[in-house]
Amino acid sequence: AALVSKPRNRGISGLKASSSISFELGSSFLGKTGSLRASVTTRVAPKAKSVARILPEASYKVAVLGAAGGIGQPLGLLIKMSPLVSELRLYDIANVKGVAADLSHCNTPSQVMDFTGPAELASCLKGVDVVVIPAGVPRKPGMTRDDLFNINAGIVKSLIEAVADNCPEAFIHIISNPVNSTVPIAAEILKQKGVYNTKKLFGVSTLDVVRANTFVAQKKGLKLIDVDVPVVGGHAGITILPLLSKTRPSVTFTDEETEQLTKRIQNAGTEVVEAKAGAGSATLSMAYAAARFVESSLRALAGDPDVYECTYVQSELTELPFFASRVKIGKNGVESIISSDLEGITEYEANALEALKPELKASIEKGIEFAHKQQGAAASV
Repeated sequence: AALVSKPRNRGISGLKASSSISFELGSSFLGKTGSLRASVTTRVAPKAKSVARILPEASYKVAVLGAAGGIGQPLGLLIKMSPLVSELRLYDIANVKGVAADLSHCNTPSQVMDFTGPAELASCLKGVDVVVIPAGVPRKPGMTRDDLFNINAGIVKSLIEAVADNCPEAFIHIISNPVNSTVPIAAEILKQKGVYNTKKLFGVSTLDVVRANTFVAQKKGLKLIDVDVPVVGGHAGITILPLLSKTRPSVTFTDEETEQLTKRIQNAGTEVVEAKAGAGSATLSMAYAAARFVESSLRALAGDPDVYECTYVQSELTELPFFASRVKIGKNGVESIISSDLEGITEYEANALEALKPELKASIEKGIEFAHKQQGAAASV
């Protein structure tokens, strides 16, 4: 019989040696303290009274594009641990067979499949429910996310074209930086293909929330599982705006603490790049955050009525066409954008919100312009 209950964090059932698994809708592969499942679900809206039912076996297909990279490998491992995944499809231009062989030995339910190079991309994508795209070059010391633009923009464009042709109904998770520009590029490509669904294209800004929760809990001596800080705006530098006044549980910050925490959250990626001293960027924490967002999406697809995450999406919350904020996710993607987070913010936050808009606007326009230029170039050939 199908199992059901209110969403709760539980350890992964899939680590047990069995051919089928039973789990509650809120199953999380990191258990109670891992808080992969966003704690915001109990705070943004009341619990739905209706009870959802799902079959007691994994049933979703997830593709990771860029699976042999620094983010892709740990992300693949974390997704492999999810009890909701039946097929984990790994794609990269090279070195993916070894990654797939390695992951396939983990005794969790999902079947691991590998696909190498553009000729196998269509096969990788057909019939998948969620596509996660961490493909691209990483940041190096001294590089900004914009320095990555020319390389990663082209990679995202080609991958999204394949997604549009092979799995247009899938949830699309964009990790490739600069997210402020690559999500608008993806939207334009999907529009050109006639398959753009605003509710199913997500920029993964979850790492900003993960960092905000961690840093605030450390600063205030709070239990991490209880902390939730909404982060709005974009996913680079000053466009990242943690709304510390909206922190749950309610906590007060001095002006100095607010300034210090905001700057640290905004510059946390650079903190890791510099600490790794040329050996990489924030790959592990990014993989963790991306896996959390994948798990939330799968729970929504499975019928969990109580899934909320901050994510960078097409939005009417501000005058900007794309904006990161908390959204409610359901079976068909974004069900609603939570506008209340921007109500009653502090003067500091209001000023920061206005200050980030020009930079975010420019990044969005840069992405749209790139997509249009590519379309024009293709048309002239």
